[in-house]
Amino acid sequence: MVEISVRDNNVDQALKILKRKLQKEGLFKEVKQRRFYEKPSEKKVRKAQEAVRRAKKLRRMNDQ
Repeated sequence: MVEISVRDNNVDQALKILKRKLQKEGLFKEVKQRRFYEKPSEKKVRKAQEAVRRAKKLRRMNDQ
């Protein structure tokens, strides 16, 4: 559950924070993926590619 508090009637700032939190959680990405049916074989390939991407990123972070 994501909760955002509005301070000093600044709705624009609260909306900006909400969007940032939702993007960090991957909600927009998931909604985009669920728009159309994804075959199980395509899903398997996508998951493998994401795992490789995460591993490369982790390796880069550890090298620095």
